Amino acid sequence: MTVQTWTYLFVGLSFGLYLFIAWLSRVRDTKGFYVAGQGVPAMANGMATAADWMSAASFISMAGLISTMGYSGGVYLMGWTGGYVLLALLLAPYLRKFGHFTVPDFIGDRYSVSYKGDKNDLWSRVKANPARFVAVICAIFVSFTYVVGQMKGVGVVFSRFLDVSLNTGVFIGMAIVFIYAVLGGMKGITWTQVAQYWVLITAFLVPTIAISMNLTGSPIPQLGLGSKVLSDVDPMQPFLLQKLNQINQDFGFANYTAAFMDGKWNKLNVFCVALALMCGTAGLPHVIIRFYTVKSVKDARWSGFWALLFISFLYLTAPALAGFARYYMLDSTAGLNGRTAQTMPDWYHSWKKSGLIAWFDLNGDGQVQFTNNTTGMPMTIAVEDRRDGGPTQILPNEMFKIDGIPMAQREAMLADTNGWVAAHVNPLQELMTAGAKHHPDKDMIVLASPEMAGLANWIIAFVAAGGLAAALSTASGLLLVISSSIAHDLYYRVVSPEATEASRLLVGRIVIGFAILVAGYFGIHPPGFVGEVVAFAFGLAAASFFPAIVLGIFSRRVGTVPAISGMVVGLAFTMFYITTQKADAILLNAEVAASIFGPPDSAIRQPWFFGINAQGIGAVGMLLNLIVTLVLTPLCKAPTQEVQDMVEAIREPEGQTPAVVIEGSPSH
Repeated sequence: MTVQTWTYLFVGLSFGLYLFIAWLSRVRDTKGFYVAGQGVPAMANGMATAADWMSAASFISMAGLISTMGYSGGVYLMGWTGGYVLLALLLAPYLRKFGHFTVPDFIGDRYSVSYKGDKNDLWSRVKANPARFVAVICAIFVSFTYVVGQMKGVGVVFSRFLDVSLNTGVFIGMAIVFIYAVLGGMKGITWTQVAQYWVLITAFLVPTIAISMNLTGSPIPQLGLGSKVLSDVDPMQPFLLQKLNQINQDFGFANYTAAFMDGKWNKLNVFCVALALMCGTAGLPHVIIRFYTVKSVKDARWSGFWALLFISFLYLTAPALAGFARYYMLDSTAGLNGRTAQTMPDWYHSWKKSGLIAWFDLNGDGQVQFTNNTTGMPMTIAVEDRRDGGPTQILPNEMFKIDGIPMAQREAMLADTNGWVAAHVNPLQELMTAGAKHHPDKDMIVLASPEMAGLANWIIAFVAAGGLAAALSTASGLLLVISSSIAHDLYYRVVSPEATEASRLLVGRIVIGFAILVAGYFGIHPPGFVGEVVAFAFGLAAASFFPAIVLGIFSRRVGTVPAISGMVVGLAFTMFYITTQKADAILLNAEVAASIFGPPDSAIRQPWFFGINAQGIGAVGMLLNLIVTLVLTPLCKAPTQEVQDMVEAIREPEGQTPAVVIEGSPSH
């Protein structure tokens, strides 16, 4: 069977399973809708959390990032994994003992105020609990940013494997998520995510193991990455990492194993991105809410252990797949470099329709040049940097992503690339002006790797099903956070406290529908590749929620005004910085962006805060949040005694009496 037939089969079967589970798990009350009735077993919750956590960024984008960035890409691996450890050990058990539905619930109760007036109108109810209102705004910002990346991932998968446009792929994903998120709420999503975990992890491991055996003979990908290649791959049989270093060097890229690839990823940026990802993980509402679904604090701890174990299967394998894919992309024998129009691999022709990869023979020599030379002119390699038998110059890059070019124009260009190049005096400049970018899209690398390696059609299709499972499992969890933030924390707690359970459920489902429409729109017009967009969400979570949650658990003294001020400052600074760096995409119009922030080369649109890029600025926003909160704390009113008692109760072991204060005990 063809790849497309297998794809229809696997996607149809897996989606049928998800919808069947959602139907069986449909709920009729808010407790089931938002926290699955707080009755999910620890191991099952661990699987669901792993699926929720391993989004399109993990499955589709992370290995692509490591593949293009080399060793420096490990910052994402360290940040996301370290953050989960931080969450499971530092926050999850305490939040579960608190026992409410959402993160704004915790923020609202922990930083509540002693309000003496009536609560008969909307503004009075906001004044009675301003922290909840601010937390809702933060949750919506974080979740919308995150879900945009998932929708883009869905579009990438569908556009290739179902042979539809990226826009159509996003629309299909929107419909599927809407059906099973609305039907089952958290209960349906939880059990659907258990199934999605096994789909995505199997789809990731099977091709990686097969490729490892093809290249190195090792069935363990992690060992294969550090092994010698087989003689039929390279008669000299170098270590795979040595070969990757050689390939990167020959085509102008930084050494694959170099610690810092260029100025964008210097030590400061690596530190800030890792810190933002770690602390952002511990502040992500859709992950935190998973710990509310288990029966007890003990189960919350155990579900954290199980989730980390299940996550590790993918995270420890991703660097190996990244290295294998890099070989198949760049190598002059198995990869693209040096190919002609007649010898281009089938996978290239399949993927170029999506616009995520395209070859334009700019120098007219009939051979592919996939290099890091983006100047348009040949670059001579310094004598001291040349290797024996290696090239003496690096030719201009000819591989691009052109999905930013309108479809009709793109199809005309791809129909006759040589004719298009010949018709323009400066084709490189015309490509850039039209919306092209150098090098293939990072988000296609994992999905294309089984095709690059020549694996069986069913494996190629199975990877597509895994990518969809990863994107849709996270998207559904995020949509539920948006729904609960508005329907529970805003509508029920602030707008209409007398609302019936049926009306709250209805509002929650309507909100999900609206959120899907907004997320789908930005999924079609994303401000970056999947991993980049998701990193922005982590930065926003770190800058807003993390300090408020940690201080809310471990400090009785921090009150309402310091916490709210810190969240507002952290979120506003981080959002402003990201907007200045990604103005064209976020504002959806380059002219509008230029009128507000100036031309793309203006100082404010460059990394103006000590060179820190947009993905790492959340660490600075978090620091500002902490500074504002801690500076204002001694100057502002302490929380009420009731709130301080609640903080003490949260920190007590479950089922235990408070510890004895030795100095105050009768026998002391």
